Amino acid sequence: MARGPVGWTHGDFQPLNLLWRDGRVVAVLDGDRLGVRPYAEEVVRTAQVQFAAEDGRWELERVAAFAAGYRSVVALAREELAAAVERLWWKRMTDFWPLQWHYGKGDHGPDGLWVSGERLLHWWSGHRERVRAAFSLG
Repeated sequence: MARGPVGWTHGDFQPLNLLWRDGRVVAVLDGDRLGVRPYAEEVVRTAQVQFAAEDGRWELERVAAFAAGYRSVVALAREELAAAVERLWWKRMTDFWPLQWHYGKGDHGPDGLWVSGERLLHWWSGHRERVRAAFSLG
């Protein structure tokens, strides 16, 4: 059981990094971002990846259920989650990794993320309080 607000986290927990068999997760892949960080950051980032729709809107009911479930196992203060929401919003506002991959690595795979990222930021910027509140429910 986690003790305290910081510990080992996956760093990129998302559907593409899970292997399923018979309706159960049998492996978690892609540990290159494994590290010690605030649990609240992992919760917010995972929720953003899992529950942001194509149009950029967050599925806030699912976010609230996910955050409440996580908080039922790991003690996270609402303030920690609210601060993590703001940190991730700012990171997304200033994140240029797709450009680094495109121009620095010659990898065009992430190019399509510009449009979805813009939609996400447009919606999120107009609903920041609602997103923070969703993590505080439960």
